[in-house]
Amino acid sequence: MNAEPHHAKIVQHMRRNPPIEGEAEAISRAQAGDSKAFETLYALHKRRVYSLCLRMLGNVAEAEDLTQEAFLQLYRKIGTFRGDSAFSTWLHRLAVNVVLMHLRKKGLPQVSLEEALEPSQDDGPRKDIGERDLMLSGSIDRVALERAVENLPPGYRLVFVLHDVEGYEHNEIAEMLDCSIGNSKSQLHKARMKLRDLLRSGERKESLV
Repeated sequence: MNAEPHHAKIVQHMRRNPPIEGEAEAISRAQAGDSKAFETLYALHKRRVYSLCLRMLGNVAEAEDLTQEAFLQLYRKIGTFRGDSAFSTWLHRLAVNVVLMHLRKKGLPQVSLEEALEPSQDDGPRKDIGERDLMLSGSIDRVALERAVENLPPGYRLVFVLHDVEGYEHNEIAEMLDCSIGNSKSQLHKARMKLRDLLRSGERKESLV
């Protein structure tokens, strides 16, 4: 039996569909309409996009649906990616917009205009509430922190995830959520204080077990 014709077909297939080497090539080929390259990008980024959606929404089913929606948007818009920022940054911004559009349709959790910018007396010593919270960014049990974030009120959770997890600046968050920069800072401060309480109560429960 002559294996040459079969070998020739494999070579032809490889020429038409050469292996994808790295994200940059996958992006380029996906922009040219290569579905296999798009599958590669999906495999590379689906976990991070899902984690982002879950953190923002606190709901597994919604996070799964919006992860799929984010990649559908990516499929439609990948041709507009110009490389001005890292692809992951561009994709995560796209995913954030998908989640925010979803929340607006449901009724976006509002950043309360009554929230005072200054910490209240029971919040402890006054400090710059725009700064990073060293306790929350230190060596904390990541699983406990994730669980505590899920238990934050929706408005607090949104600002905390956008600022402390995804790294958006307060002016960007204010634009996304249609609130003032002061409200964004206040909401972040309240979120951090609430997280501290949730983490402390979790530690107390574990110590009683």
